[in-house]
Amino acid sequence: MIVAMGLREIYKPGAKAKPFLLSLLCIGLSYGLYKGVLDNYMAEIGHIGEFDRGIVEFFREMPGLLLILVLAALAEFTEISIFRIGVTIMTLGLVAVRFLPPGKAMLILAMTLYSFGEHIILGMKSSISLDMSAPARGGESLGLMSSIGNAGNIVGFVAITLLFSLMSGLPAYHLAFDISFVLQALAVCCAFFMAGAGKAAKRQNKFYFRKKFKKYYMLELFYGARKQVFLTFGPYVLILFYHASTAVISMLYAICAICGVLCGPLVGKLIDKLGYRIIMIADTLILVIVCFFYGFSHIFFSRETAFILACCSYVLDSIISLASMASSVYVQDIADDKAEMTATLSTGISVNHLISILIALFGGWIWQNTGIEVLFTMSALLGVANSIYAATIPKEGRAVPQKKN
Repeated sequence: MIVAMGLREIYKPGAKAKPFLLSLLCIGLSYGLYKGVLDNYMAEIGHIGEFDRGIVEFFREMPGLLLILVLAALAEFTEISIFRIGVTIMTLGLVAVRFLPPGKAMLILAMTLYSFGEHIILGMKSSISLDMSAPARGGESLGLMSSIGNAGNIVGFVAITLLFSLMSGLPAYHLAFDISFVLQALAVCCAFFMAGAGKAAKRQNKFYFRKKFKKYYMLELFYGARKQVFLTFGPYVLILFYHASTAVISMLYAICAICGVLCGPLVGKLIDKLGYRIIMIADTLILVIVCFFYGFSHIFFSRETAFILACCSYVLDSIISLASMASSVYVQDIADDKAEMTATLSTGISVNHLISILIALFGGWIWQNTGIEVLFTMSALLGVANSIYAATIPKEGRAVPQKKN
């Protein structure tokens, strides 16, 4: 009863937010199960090595680069319809992961299909949530949406840790994918119970470049590069180099997700208090320390100690990655209006993914031919370059004159 009353306050009358929220919960749970086993599945069942992991990620990230073109092709569809399409594609991707032979080519196909659906719903979730919200309650609506997704992820990760503590091998992976599929199918059903067809929104379906945002675009290039090293190769180093089990990796994901929930608001407050410029600089300087422990711990410490330090470094990287919010605040500070801000941030996602897929491809080659030391030294140098470049950003309130180019 209390929950129902709370939802009535946050959402418009007749919005029927419950099916939407239930869909988000099922997606979160499903993703936690899927992501919790994926890296170990690729390594143990798919026999995907260092270089091959980069190739897989190259194709898996391609939908993010092509997202703006995909949305342009779906311009005649409403946002709720696009959300339904995305959730359905994710479900088909899970079917492919579960039933296609786990070779490199088939895994690339299945994971790319899932990634297409995942990227399609990325922006739609926020837009639908805001559209359903009552006047002046948009922030609460977005916060609830984020909390539900994160909670689902955490439960999924913990469930994988428990599952692989009880069983192992291909049957355990299949069971995880089966449960993930059932939850994702429930998400599809909930999505089709969402009220009405929604409304066709005017979306920015082209790349938006303006001279005054050039520093933001460059920062996105640096961030996309350094992010991808940890996103792609961080867990794989723990699996191939330190032989971490599926249960350990999934629990590590759960810890990162919990830290994200707890530290997100704190990082946001620091951005408001200290300014985005200082946070951008500090973020990537801390990254240098993280990269050192991740890439060189095994040289200075015992294998067991190095593994613990690497795990702690992975969690710390997930926390400092929250500082990427600072670049969005920077765009808000210099944008003329909300439409320009939204278009710029959307273009930034594509810019981010452009460098991400290149780093994923060449990062695997670097690891295979030179070792993890060089790979994470490269990430540290990117962090230093990012800090130096961020230092050239004018202080808040004096960024650029607020006028059109």
